[in-house]
Amino acid sequence: MSYTRFAIYYVPPEGALADFGAVWLGWDCIAGCDAVQLDVPGLEDVTKAPRKYGFHGTLKPPFRLADGTDLTGLTAATADMARACAPGHSDGLVLTVLGRFLALTPVGDMNGIARLASTCVKALDSFRAPPTEAELMRRRKARLSHRQDTLLERWGYPYVMEEFRFHLTLTGRLRVEQIDLWTDVVGAHLPELPKPFTLDQIALVGERPDGRFELIERYTLLG
Repeated sequence: MSYTRFAIYYVPPEGALADFGAVWLGWDCIAGCDAVQLDVPGLEDVTKAPRKYGFHGTLKPPFRLADGTDLTGLTAATADMARACAPGHSDGLVLTVLGRFLALTPVGDMNGIARLASTCVKALDSFRAPPTEAELMRRRKARLSHRQDTLLERWGYPYVMEEFRFHLTLTGRLRVEQIDLWTDVVGAHLPELPKPFTLDQIALVGERPDGRFELIERYTLLG
């Protein structure tokens, strides 16, 4: 498979939460195939934006490979990083409204998860091609703060380091009047959420030519 971009995700291990994420979004990034989506009116529309990424929490945002690098080197560097990284922990995951979309977010002490994300961004940065002017302009349409713009210039993405907030996206942007409805719908279908939540593995994923992301390899955190 030829990939256009790569990213480092947290992808829930096979089990109830991963199964839910696949049938909720309609895309199974672990198997790299469509999943039969839950029969919920309107679900296809509200999950259109996050569907192609699969059910995940971003640690290092999608990037194109820099000149002189390749997937073989990226997989080796990711394995080296994972061997040195300690797992991140929080008290659990909860359903949260972030802006106008729904996601699962950690509660409690999130310093370990934030540390892990920062490590992923920094340690693999030599594999990231710089953003194009068009990509920078598209990001800046979001009315970034001065700090977010600085992070965009340095790391290719505005929501990293202290601007990072770990989340597993469940919907695209909702209308205000839809939020309560979809909060109830998600809550009715969610499996039991982990308490505590342990992020002890990371996933290297790739964007296929059709624009969808799939799992390439998992790595256990051994630091």
